[in-house]
Amino acid sequence: MKSLIGILFCLCSLTIAQHDSAIVYLGDLDSTIVTEVRYATENNFTGKILYPTDKVYIRKIVGESIVNANNYLTSKYNYRLKIFDGFRPISVQRQMWEIFPDPNYVADPSTGSRHNRGAAVDLTIIDSTGTQLDMGTEYDNFTEKAHYDYAELPEAVKANRKLLREVMIKFGFEPLETEWWHFDFKGWKNYSIIDFKLR
Repeated sequence: MKSLIGILFCLCSLTIAQHDSAIVYLGDLDSTIVTEVRYATENNFTGKILYPTDKVYIRKIVGESIVNANNYLTSKYNYRLKIFDGFRPISVQRQMWEIFPDPNYVADPSTGSRHNRGAAVDLTIIDSTGTQLDMGTEYDNFTEKAHYDYAELPEAVKANRKLLREVMIKFGFEPLETEWWHFDFKGWKNYSIIDFKLR
């Protein structure tokens, strides 16, 4: 009986974790969030257009936390978030891996990225004029300089990275140490890879 209860508990936990399997357009959650989807252009580390749209899609529960983080940043600092990437199709992950097969920066498609689960976001902070805060490198800079704890940076840059990190942690995200812009939603391991076609 106890083993049956344990099995049912595990199944219920998994169901709860996966209840929000829908990938949604972030703009439907908050149309004011600023986006710049580099993978819909050639301005990315592959030099190729990888996405057929410049819309950001994300798992709904993750998107709601992004909206809350953006609202907090706006009300407290008069800053906003700027989103570079959210959900990423596994087919795109394979293309990225072929070009840059380094697991420190690009997830192996055999196991899938948190982006492929709709549970990760790439982003930065902009001020009231829309200017990006200086984070020390461009987005998708795959060098040690993009690591959060890289020491040889101006104090202002370190403060900007710290602010982004603290706000995202506050709203349920975990930072990736090798990319100052990348944050995983807590509990991402409970989410499966989603087969969703960008449009």
